[in-house]
Amino acid sequence: MNQRIIKLLGILEEYKLDGMLVSLPANITYLTKYRSRDSYLLISKRGNIYFTDSRYNEEAKLHLKGIASIVKINGSLFKLIAKYCLDLGLKRLGFEERYLPYAEHQKINSHLRKKVALIPTHSLIEKIRQLKDNQEIEKIKQALQITAAAFEFIKKVISPGVREIEIDAEIERFIRYNGADNPAFDIIVASGPNSAYPHHITSQRKLENNELVLIDMGVDYLGYKSDLTRVFFLGKINSLAQEIYTLTKKAQEKALKSIYPGAKASEVDRVAREFLAKKGYAKFFGHNLGHGVGLEIHEEPRLSPKSEDILTSGMVVTVEPGIYLTGKFGVRIEDMVLITNKGCEVLSGSLDK
Repeated sequence: MNQRIIKLLGILEEYKLDGMLVSLPANITYLTKYRSRDSYLLISKRGNIYFTDSRYNEEAKLHLKGIASIVKINGSLFKLIAKYCLDLGLKRLGFEERYLPYAEHQKINSHLRKKVALIPTHSLIEKIRQLKDNQEIEKIKQALQITAAAFEFIKKVISPGVREIEIDAEIERFIRYNGADNPAFDIIVASGPNSAYPHHITSQRKLENNELVLIDMGVDYLGYKSDLTRVFFLGKINSLAQEIYTLTKKAQEKALKSIYPGAKASEVDRVAREFLAKKGYAKFFGHNLGHGVGLEIHEEPRLSPKSEDILTSGMVVTVEPGIYLTGKFGVRIEDMVLITNKGCEVLSGSLDK
């Protein structure tokens, strides 16, 4: 049994739970160190059970030795889960309230015949996942190296007349040839006025001269994600675009200086937001300053005005202030940082801004 499961068992004991049914793929992957697909994981001191079907059964056996028993689904999955809960003598079973669909909860509950209580839990595993170990950090760094190389490569492709979707395709081809499993999310290529939409859907629009192009991209490397945003300029940069870019960059710099172990995530957000407010651009920065990144592209902690998170050494977060002027353009600069004992390390720092 690995240390991650042992830690979770300790938390379950605090909550007076005999076990936990894990259904979120990222959480199963984290606990088992095996990339989960179409599976459920039952964790308890009396045994760990990994439920999957014939597509993954044999592969799972190779990767989960000493971690969990593999049970091949044959018939009703929910009846099977209930059977093992009863066989293990569990009385209070935690489940992930955000990820177990109501219909599945009802089916499992009916087969438990009121002999096991299903107890909703919230973010028990996600809290553990916030602190990355050395292996996780190395995978994130590798993902960032591929992403940074993709940004350097795409400079040669960006030119007037090229469509946003073509740039997207070239990026995806490059990252796969350079070791990424997949893009971490739908790549955002936003040119001209499209860049004023923070999560623009990459379109058929052709780039024009004397405008900016915002690219937000990341890769999936062995399950771990990266997330970076850079802005490119075609032709002449007008004075307003230069002003907005400079202010966004300074807002990020101020936020980075406020990051250290023990800092409030909300305070880091406030530093950037207050700077932009003093410059008259508060209403043009609507989203949170940043978020955790790991097995998921958006995970805890959150750098937001309402966040109650406290930054701790080992966390990896984005810092991404932005200013969006509808009908004109938008600027966002995003980097990933590792919280260290002394402050923070900008993991993507070598990539030109």
